[in-house]
Formats: sequence, C-alpha cells, structure tokens
Amino acid sequence: MAAIRSRSGMSPTQEWGIRPFRTPHHGTTAAALIGGGSPLVPGEITLAHHGVLFLDELPEFERRALEGLREPMEMQVVSIARVGRQAVFPAAFQLIAAMNPCPCGHLGDSRRACRCSTSQIQRYRARISGPLLDRIDLQVEVVAASAEVLAAQKPGEASDVVRQRVINARERQVARGVLNARLAIPALEAACRLDDTERNWLAHSLDRLGYSTRSYHRVLRVALTIADLEPSERLTREHLLEALGYRQLDKLLRGEEH
Repeated sequence: MAAIRSRSGMSPTQEWGIRPFRTPHHGTTAAALIGGGSPLVPGEITLAHHGVLFLDELPEFERRALEGLREPMEMQVVSIARVGRQAVFPAAFQLIAAMNPCPCGHLGDSRRACRCSTSQIQRYRARISGPLLDRIDLQVEVVAASAEVLAAQKPGEASDVVRQRVINARERQVARGVLNARLAIPALEAACRLDDTERNWLAHSLDRLGYSTRSYHRVLRVALTIADLEPSERLTREHLLEALGYRQLDKLLRGEEH
C-alpha cells in the first residue's frame, strides 16, 4: 500500500498497517474511480487494494465508471491504456454498495408514499447493469422500519461473538490453502463435495431463476462460507438455498418476476 499511496501523491506512511476503506462520492469520474490521468495514477479501486470500496448511492455513479469495475472485480487488477502509455495496478478490493429502492427513496415504506412513476423506477434501476449485479454475491434488501419497531427489538449477538465466528471461519478456509473467494474451481468443487443430485438441483435452480453460468460457482463460494460460519463439515441444500436467496435482488432490480 505504501507504493500505491506514493504513486498517488499521498503520504506512504499515513494509516500504516490499517486496511483501506475508500468512500468516493457518486460524482467521482470514471478516471478517478478506475485510474487514469496524465501521468497515469491509480484510482479509488487501487487505493482500496486489500480493503473495502464503499459506493453509496450506487445508481448515481456514471455508467462508464460502474462498468469499469467489472474486470477488476474478476481479475483483482486493472489495466489502463492511453496513447503511448499503459499501466497495470493492483485492485483486490471488496465492493460494498448501497442504493435506494427508487429515486425518491420511499418505495415500500409504509410511513411515506413513493412519488416515483413506474418508468422512473425502471430507469433508476436500469443504471445498474446485469453483468455488474452478477458479480455482487450478497444482495440484501433492507426494509424501512419505524422507530417503534427499532425500540422494541431485542439486542442481537454481541460483536465479539460474531467476530470470533468470522475468525474461526477464516481459519477453516486458510486450512484449505486459500480463502473461499480465491479457491480454484477444482478445489472449490472438492471442498463442497456435492453429489450429482445436489449439483443437478443447483444447476436447475439457477436456470429456472435465469442466472448466468458464472453464478454457479459464485453461489457455491457463498454457500461454502455459510457452512464455514456455522460451522458445518458438509455443505447442505440449506446452505445452497441461503446462498441463492442472497441473489434475489438481482432479479428485482432488473424488473423481473421470480
């Protein structure tokens, strides 16, 4: 990270030893997000290397900037080519994004009526392309809750308990040789140990839901992580169902029924 920060004109020792958490504004240009300029300098995705890139108001980012995330999310590097110049920067970031359900933000809120037309909602959601959504493994819809509901909620698990569960799951993955997100396909299949019945069921479910071929192994990685968090020695259909459930927002944002 010191080399990346230095290349970007930032202090190489500032925040030393702390994983980056980058939160660019939705008005950020494609060059600032992906990288570019003259001379070529890293963008936000490289500044988030081995850390988190948080994009709030995701549909408000320009389309070219969002589409530029696709290859780095797959390859963990970004290649930038300009006239007579070329650079390859690291970009192994974790993308976390947030968006409203509609332009006014009140769709589905029982307390305030949505003012958006159907066409406005469709245009808003269409700003997030299917290929980009396909690369987001956990898609969670958060329903607005009243203050009374929040006040009545019982305390959940303590953060220390959750943290230890995550540490334990990570140790299980390290014991396999690499984290689930980086498992090669043969190693992933071996770790999941699905029989033909479960493999065919998952493939049929993905086809019925209209998901891409890429989704198959992405669902497996999430399901394996769910099993690691329990922990469970065997991947079950319940784990697969939960992993599939985290992709339902994909269909919602594309305006399709499921």
